[in-house]
Amino acid sequence: MTAIREIIDVDRTPADVYAYITDPSHLPEWQLSAVSAESLDEGPIHTGSRVRVTRRVGNRQMPMTVRFDQLDPPYSWDLHGIDGPVRPRTHGRIEPLDDGRRSRVTIDIDFEGYGLGKVLIPLVVRPQVRKELPRDEKLLKDRLEGTTE
Repeated sequence: MTAIREIIDVDRTPADVYAYITDPSHLPEWQLSAVSAESLDEGPIHTGSRVRVTRRVGNRQMPMTVRFDQLDPPYSWDLHGIDGPVRPRTHGRIEPLDDGRRSRVTIDIDFEGYGLGKVLIPLVVRPQVRKELPRDEKLLKDRLEGTTE
């Protein structure tokens, strides 16, 4: 299947956007399905860092672990799920706009299913993410631009 892609422009520098997006403590603030997120490794996020994320999928809460595969501050990040029946593969890119005063954020996400996940992805996960990702990016923009309380 093709990755789900969303793009939004944000009135913040790429460094500001990158710092916010790659900090796991902020996930529940801007991702509607994220119930909680905690870093499983000491220190700042780095290539190989693992994060435990609990998400609402349909009417269930599903914990999963993701690992950062690549970090290129402040321009891109890659992560993928390493456990659970539904494993996301996410690529994020931040492009500077207006001499670096603004940013364009692109998020691509796809999934690998294991066991029950093979059924959940087309029936529940992809439809939920197609609906949710545009709202997530709008929440991200609102948070970073200070328009959300």
